[in-house]
Amino acid sequence: MKKITKKFDKVLDASPFPGHVEHAPDANKEVVGNSKDQPMPFADLTGNYQRNKGIPSKSFKDSKVYIVGSGIAGLSAAYYFIRDGHIPGENILFLDKLAVKGGSLDGAGNAKDGYLVRGGREMEMTYENLWDILQDIPAIEMPAPYSVLDEFRLLNDNDPNYSKARLIHNHGEIQDFSKFGLDKLDQLAIVRLLLKKKEDLNDMTVEDYFSSSFLKSTFWTLFRTMFAFENWHSLLECKLYLHRFLHLTDGFKDLSCLVFPKYNQYDSFVKPLTDHLKSKGVKIQFDTLVKDLDIQINTEGKVVRGIITQQKDKEVKIPVTENDYVIVTTASMTEDTSYGDNTNATMEATNTNESGKSSGWQLWKNLATKSAEFGKPEKFCSSIEKSSWQSATLTCRPSALTEKIKEYCVNDPYSGKAATGGIVSITDSNWLMSFTINRQPHFPEQHDDVLVIWVYALFMNKDGNYNKKTMPQSTGNEILSELCFHIGLEDQIDTIIENTIVKTSFMPYITSMFMPRAEGDRPQIVLSGSKNLGLVGQFVETNNDVVFTVETSVRTARIAVYKLLNLNKQVPDIAASQYDIRQLLKATKALNDYKPFLGESVLKRILKNTYFEHILPAGEENEEDEEHHDSFFSEQLDKLKDWANGLKH
Repeated sequence: MKKITKKFDKVLDASPFPGHVEHAPDANKEVVGNSKDQPMPFADLTGNYQRNKGIPSKSFKDSKVYIVGSGIAGLSAAYYFIRDGHIPGENILFLDKLAVKGGSLDGAGNAKDGYLVRGGREMEMTYENLWDILQDIPAIEMPAPYSVLDEFRLLNDNDPNYSKARLIHNHGEIQDFSKFGLDKLDQLAIVRLLLKKKEDLNDMTVEDYFSSSFLKSTFWTLFRTMFAFENWHSLLECKLYLHRFLHLTDGFKDLSCLVFPKYNQYDSFVKPLTDHLKSKGVKIQFDTLVKDLDIQINTEGKVVRGIITQQKDKEVKIPVTENDYVIVTTASMTEDTSYGDNTNATMEATNTNESGKSSGWQLWKNLATKSAEFGKPEKFCSSIEKSSWQSATLTCRPSALTEKIKEYCVNDPYSGKAATGGIVSITDSNWLMSFTINRQPHFPEQHDDVLVIWVYALFMNKDGNYNKKTMPQSTGNEILSELCFHIGLEDQIDTIIENTIVKTSFMPYITSMFMPRAEGDRPQIVLSGSKNLGLVGQFVETNNDVVFTVETSVRTARIAVYKLLNLNKQVPDIAASQYDIRQLLKATKALNDYKPFLGESVLKRILKNTYFEHILPAGEENEEDEEHHDSFFSEQLDKLKDWANGLKH
């Protein structure tokens, strides 16, 4: 590739930097400072400066790329191999067992037979890697040169998201969700957790650390239902979530911090990205089960020499050279999904004996036998009772249910605008059931008189309040009845059932990436010494990002490509908002339910009528306890001012 940079040879030949790029810089370890030894952006600096085109160190026109899994991580890897690695699209081949593109971001069905969405991912504005892709993918419903990102912005800029019924109880009454209800010790516990080092939290659970009062607080109800956390999940992951979304804290209550696409995430993101890749010549080979990789491991490194597959009734080994590349999505959170409908339950009981024996998990387990660097998949797939939950998709014709739902929507759900604004959680539900109505139509071909409602439950293994069954033991009609009971429609259940199609999905590993973990349990994206293998998805290690997001899938793919090809590009760390004094003050105020926090009056006095006055968050004024709490600080400030004035004289 010397031809591209030949006019810069005098500089490049004398520089120590080419070929020595930190492709995934870590803001948690970097001390920010400008120097001649730091020519690249700070770890978490995002923006157009990061949009430079990568210059490959050599030509990859003869390299082949094999991508195991056609989920969003695999699709993103293909995109970056083409855009930044300049690898021809026709050299890229997907290998997937199921003839379903998009992995966990699926969505299918029709109004007659019913729609099905196993789940969706909440989104916010700092998903820099996802937006990096979508700003280059042709728009779905707008003409060239507009992009998917342009459509997304057009919609969300003009139809702001928020909720007016985030919590309900008492057979459908809207519950006050305006306060987090954290006492001072629980607020302090959050601060202490933010200060703790990640390595100090190995294998700890949320309930190992937080008090019972915290676990009963409105804050935890809002947080756990929004992100699907259980008390037995990883404290480390909870900490990472608090850092990653610190700038959203004041929006947790009414979900005004979120942004949503026009349609379901398969039609909004997966389909246009897949169509773009196909237009570049990328091929997808379904009905191909990847069982293992033939990896040569020695003192010189790790090289994939072959991909061992099962194609129909025979084993086929695909040869791989050192100049080819293999991308593997380790495991899947939606693997082994079982389905039900109006009259059939998903399953009668959780079969823990089958934990982790399906193909995606087995591939990761096979890799783990080759080297400890591949991590410990059993930490994540061995406790179905702790990693599973169930969802239901309701395809609704007009009924008492669709009328009642309007009470919880900020706009008429048939208007095409934001509806519930995110999940509505039923706090007195034994299942801790939540439901949501996104913008309708949720599918491009959806009929005007149809609404699609999505339901899930965190405590699905408890007996329901109405049905006295666990959620997996319940038919779709029984789950619908449970919902109707909780929103005050118990006497109209039969009519509602007649007008509602229910599709249910039991997912054994849907929160498996939240299971308690320790350093080394998840593999690095590119193992030490690996020449041609990258691992992507939700079960690999990142510096500071969280799991269970579309952004993480894209991030891991981008890092894999940049590292394997050794491009002169970096993948910025998560948004720097966790270090922004404005965001820290705003979050502190929000956690204290907008009452004055310790030291606030002092800050007000210092910053009053200065350039930085605006960094203080809005809140209740003239609180008596503010002056009481801050009297000591004010006294010391006055002494300091007197001392300073004395120096002047």
